[in-house]
Amino acid sequence: MGIFEKLKNKINGLRYAHMLNSGLPIFSQFGSDIYASDVVQSIVDCIVQEMTKLQPKHVRGEKHNQVPVKGSIQYVLDNPNELMTKSDFMSKVIWNLFLNYNAIIYPVYKVIKNKDGSKSKQYIALYPLQPRKVDFLEDTTGTLFIKMQFKNMQEFTLPYSEVIHIRYKFSFNDYLGGNENGQPDNGALIKLLEMDTNMREGILKAMKSSFSINGVVKSGSMMDRDKVQNMVNEFNEKLKNNESGILGLDGKSDYIPIAKKVQMVDADTLKFIDNRILRIFGVSMAILTGDYTKDQYEAFYQKKLEPLVIAISQAFTKTLFTDREKQLGNEIIFLPQALIFMTTTQVLEAIRILGDSGDLYENEKRIALGLEPLEELEGKRMQSLNYIDVDLAQAYQMKQKSLKDNEGV
Repeated sequence: MGIFEKLKNKINGLRYAHMLNSGLPIFSQFGSDIYASDVVQSIVDCIVQEMTKLQPKHVRGEKHNQVPVKGSIQYVLDNPNELMTKSDFMSKVIWNLFLNYNAIIYPVYKVIKNKDGSKSKQYIALYPLQPRKVDFLEDTTGTLFIKMQFKNMQEFTLPYSEVIHIRYKFSFNDYLGGNENGQPDNGALIKLLEMDTNMREGILKAMKSSFSINGVVKSGSMMDRDKVQNMVNEFNEKLKNNESGILGLDGKSDYIPIAKKVQMVDADTLKFIDNRILRIFGVSMAILTGDYTKDQYEAFYQKKLEPLVIAISQAFTKTLFTDREKQLGNEIIFLPQALIFMTTTQVLEAIRILGDSGDLYENEKRIALGLEPLEELEGKRMQSLNYIDVDLAQAYQMKQKSLKDNEGV
């Protein structure tokens, strides 16, 4: 069964949802394709490749002591659908986000009845959607719906609460990321891309110009067309086979060079434009080329990647869990590589110092090393004194204090 079969439903009696600016919530895709630019493709692909390294996890518990939860949610996070791997799925989502400033994901589930008679959702798949047009509707109770039209002109309407919606540059529009029309505002970027394209085309034309007519061979006597062509061919052959750079001519002909001044764009101008384009996406040249320092990557992660990670985590959590489940600490997190900003020696030293004092939970240590938290370590902290449970150490100390107090009586 394809994704469109899974989307089929009939919801009647809907009207357009209200917007704060009194406009109609009807939005279509942005027309200018900035991704035709190889520069933009390289920049976005750089961000996408970093985001695909994230490991999505369903966890439960307090922030300092979260433990993994095995179930249908974790299964679909690891196996999104029959067409995509975990990496494919994340790549598609991030590309959609930068292409449209919005990424919409449809979680497929079935309702199952639990032993206690209650009902819950069992998730089956996650599908990134690419609608060409979306409308926001509401029923008489004020419940919000999203109506999507796809390239094949098929339309589907879903409760908005049942789609995962990630927004980029969520500002002017009430429902979508982007400008007030719910479209990517790429005006400044397009101007830079046009400048970049014009300059690079100018360089290409200048290079072609340098290969055009460079001089004229003038004969000292009248010749017919065939003799002129033979003379030119002979001159070209001498040029081709000449190694010394000195060319001899007979007294019947002269070579007259044509002076040309080829105007080239200076490298600083091109570098300035490239850096402006990079700055719009929050990526430096060092990050783009892979020739970065630890500090440069840390700045890139904190400035560009981390806000995306937080937004995606919150969007998944908002849709996949009920309010009650969220109150119990259920959450979707996306774990980066283990302490990517520190050397292995620095990581181990930090764990040793904080671990010896009992400031780190055992699962926090595992996460710092890029390992999954373990259920059997939930709530466990160890500290020096030959590493015993913090709670036991406190109980021991209290017992010793009580004994001393009794001895003093």
